[in-house]
Amino acid sequence: MFGLVISPSELASALLGALTLYGVVSFFLRRKSDDSDVNWSPFEAVGVTVAIFFGTQLVIGLIALLIGAAKGLTADQVNSILDSSAGWQFAMVLSIESMTAWLVYVFLKRRKTLLSAIGVVRPQLRDVWYAIGGFFIYFGVYALFIFNIISHFFPQLDVDQKQELGFNTGTTGPELIFVFLSLVILPPLVEELLVRGFLYTGLRTKLPIITAAVLTSLAFAAAHLQWGSGNSLLWTAAADTFTLSLVLIWLRQKTGSLWPGIGVHFIKNGLAFIALFILKVS
Repeated sequence: MFGLVISPSELASALLGALTLYGVVSFFLRRKSDDSDVNWSPFEAVGVTVAIFFGTQLVIGLIALLIGAAKGLTADQVNSILDSSAGWQFAMVLSIESMTAWLVYVFLKRRKTLLSAIGVVRPQLRDVWYAIGGFFIYFGVYALFIFNIISHFFPQLDVDQKQELGFNTGTTGPELIFVFLSLVILPPLVEELLVRGFLYTGLRTKLPIITAAVLTSLAFAAAHLQWGSGNSLLWTAAADTFTLSLVLIWLRQKTGSLWPGIGVHFIKNGLAFIALFILKVS
């Protein structure tokens, strides 16, 4: 008898692979309309979200390598250029985020669903006040409550571990514009569209609000653990983004719009940008 031992990471990779494959199939599957505003199931929402999240990064990464190969560059040389150039990193981020938004739009169109069904509605002045209030709620809950709990009950976790941003914090001059666009503008727009818009809306079709909110936030937190970076998992960032996601979902439910959540996301990422790239706070 031969024992087969599968590590948790291998099991997670296999499950993600299967879920991604299911998401790809679901994306191209034409489902008969049931006259509802949201024409996809919770499982389809998860599968398509995972497929889009990983698929866009894979496709854009392969395109970059193919362009480099056409110019006689090795994969290491391409990666070196991307790591050293804020402009090229911005081009990568812009390509990935644009493809993500486009794929969400294509899926909605194939399922005959309006963008308003996932919270893409006309912005209103009230969204500004909800965004400001939402940010202070998030900051108060995490900074004054969750962070202290983590520090007290999980002292083994490195609460000072840095998140990999993909940009050198020593970047100066015009390249800061690329960093600002890549970290402050694009992620809030596209992450809210995909996560609090598409994913959460799909989960809400069959699940209670709290269950859908927790599952959505767990997925969002897992995406910020920095899997595959070579460093230890970033649990503090996961706790931070989990808390943030719950507040953003509350705003989504309260207003029926993604804009207040996008505003909170803008504020959070903007303050981080100022601290790390302008004030150089380590």
